[in-house]
Amino acid sequence: MLIKELNNKNFFEKFLLECKEKTFLQSWNWGEFNKTMGDKIWRFGIFENEKLLSVALIIKVQAKRGAFLFLPHGPVLKSQETEDKRRVLNMLMNKLRKIARKEGADFIRISPLWESNQENIEIFKKLGFRKAPIHMHPEITWELELSPSEENLLMGMRKTTRYLIRKALENKEIQIIKTRDIKDVETFNKLYQDTVERQHFIPFSLDYLKNEFSAFNPDNQILIFLGKYKGEIVSSGIFIFWQNIAFYHHGATSLKHPKIPVSYLLQWEAIKEAKQKGYQFFNFWGIVSKEDKSHPWAGLTLFKMGFGGHKKEYVETQDLPLSKRYWLTFIFEKLRKIKRGL
Repeated sequence: MLIKELNNKNFFEKFLLECKEKTFLQSWNWGEFNKTMGDKIWRFGIFENEKLLSVALIIKVQAKRGAFLFLPHGPVLKSQETEDKRRVLNMLMNKLRKIARKEGADFIRISPLWESNQENIEIFKKLGFRKAPIHMHPEITWELELSPSEENLLMGMRKTTRYLIRKALENKEIQIIKTRDIKDVETFNKLYQDTVERQHFIPFSLDYLKNEFSAFNPDNQILIFLGKYKGEIVSSGIFIFWQNIAFYHHGATSLKHPKIPVSYLLQWEAIKEAKQKGYQFFNFWGIVSKEDKSHPWAGLTLFKMGFGGHKKEYVETQDLPLSKRYWLTFIFEKLRKIKRGL
């Protein structure tokens, strides 16, 4: 096996197109976005007999407590065989240990997009990984297959969700607008900040949202949906359309008109947009366990699941400690998780 740095966008994206388990967090444009945020990145390919087996986008995260190397939803492989995963991860870790020493990184963190099962968990354990104190990206997601007709998609929804969509369609004072104008990132952000104050989560900055939009917009891979009631924006979402999957990445709502189902219609319009583009799946991004009714995201989870689909659960975020300074990060993140009630 051989590991090489990859510099060709088409080659990188073509391989990902052939892989089943993937998200935009390993896309070329996500790497470009992180570069605009000032982060150092690497893109690697793992080859065997000149055949590409896996790709991985690695980001150096410079936190206040120290630096670490991060693989968001990677590495991505065509093969789902346990032995192939083990060999690829071992090769990658040998390379990243060297980079970590050079870059002064205290640990390596991976949010793998590998099914949560004992075999996959054991691969990480045998390489010295431990469960991270927090997750960086979704470990449980909700995904809807788009092959059924629109009517059948509606019939596959929760009864209440279907009713509210139809009720919204009948309301002439509800309007859903889709836009690729970067100015509307600020429109989204105004509603987003209201949502932050109400739900008490750590928000992404306006620069973050604008840079993400700018990274995906040239390839027509991002859309903002704005939901209006009586001319006022009361719901909004940022959706990424990458390869054969649409992702509901950011959302924001107002509580001014809680009985008007604007958010339901907005989500349905985004689903229809993905279907009309010929996409295979609509990914609602992160959810929590259905049983965890006290979790801050329990209501959002119920909302997403109401549109039909199925749960996908992945191996929890893994850390490979490389220095004693790692434990400062571990303690800090553990306390922050408890404080946020997650």
